Amino acid sequence: MNKTARITGCVEYREGDGPQLPIRPGLVEYEEGDQDVTLSWNDGDYRGSAAIPRAEWQRFVSSQDIELLD
Repeated sequence: MNKTARITGCVEYREGDGPQLPIRPGLVEYEEGDQDVTLSWNDGDYRGSAAIPRAEWQRFVSSQDIELLD
């Protein structure tokens, strides 16, 4: 079941070995897995998604860069 969160600060993810990419502030849906948390969002006509390791997810939530809504 997907839950909702709000990106309020600097949250970044990496695609493969590429550079860190920002997730724009605003609403995202997330689904928690055993090893990571998958985020998805809409940005106009673009739909993005990213898997973030649980340790990074916890860091973002603790620093209040991600606000859990559900």
